[in-house]
Amino acid sequence: MKRAEQVTFGGSGLDRAALIRSDAQRLAVAQNDPSARCLLLWRGKILVSGEALNSLAFVPMTHDLVQKGPSGAIETPVFLGLSEADLPMFAMDISEWAAEGLDLSGVGEFVDRTEQQHPDLPDGVVFAELRRIMTRLSPRDAELAATAKAVIGWHETHRFCARCGAQSEVSQAGWQRSCPSCGGQHFPRTDPVVIMLITHGDSVLMGRSPGWPEGMYSLLAGFVEPGETLEAAVRREVMEEAGVPVGAVSYLASQPWPFPASLMFGCAGEALSRDIKIDPVEIEDAMWVSKSEMMQAFAGEHPLLLPARKGAIAHFLLQNWLADTLD
Repeated sequence: MKRAEQVTFGGSGLDRAALIRSDAQRLAVAQNDPSARCLLLWRGKILVSGEALNSLAFVPMTHDLVQKGPSGAIETPVFLGLSEADLPMFAMDISEWAAEGLDLSGVGEFVDRTEQQHPDLPDGVVFAELRRIMTRLSPRDAELAATAKAVIGWHETHRFCARCGAQSEVSQAGWQRSCPSCGGQHFPRTDPVVIMLITHGDSVLMGRSPGWPEGMYSLLAGFVEPGETLEAAVRREVMEEAGVPVGAVSYLASQPWPFPASLMFGCAGEALSRDIKIDPVEIEDAMWVSKSEMMQAFAGEHPLLLPARKGAIAHFLLQNWLADTLD
């Protein structure tokens, strides 16, 4: 697919400078570089600025919030890489900030429109939910945000060694946890997920999960199981969720999805039948949607169907399907 990396969080060419992670001297130089910048995260939310909240907000490594040290999932800033001007970029979690007196009603919800302003940061620099603002960010900012959120989120749930249960320690500038007890080494986890553009004629198969907003449907998706190819996962998931057999399967595009730690593999599949029999444990509903109906939905004119969430690979694949630009 020619437009594959135009998907949100697609590759921006970030120089991750992995060699610096294992070189203590070079890492120290990067951390003490006056031009080094740090992206702050709070309870999974990203620090952003601008009237439209369309830019990541970075603080210098000398900022008090950085100098006090992380107060969240990880004990040290994560080295993200080098900017276009070779400026060192870091990320740090301050989730223990209580945010007293601020609106916390949306934190952790499916849709979080709240913003939190830290008293030690300038006006207009706030923490916002990444899914809400992801389409407003530049490709570079989007990649940095996705990387920071995914790595810090992994540390939050992997503080103890999976081999012996002892508390592990951060190493490799945040890209590894090492166990001082058994010597085990653990690396940030990424879960492979297939998301399927299943078509039959000029219609596409759409489904919805329980708890989604009314009218919200998306492409079917599911985790790849051990010992399974992407093609086999596509066929199994569609059969399990909707009872629809699938023939030919092809790869289209991928998307890092840090909610919390997935890599979405967008695939196309040809349905061998239009008969649907959903598994109510897996999904709430499924239906075939024609191109004309999907165009209505994308235009906001369909009486029942909402378009897939902007920024998600489902929206990207459907948009290209409608435009006949999948190849």
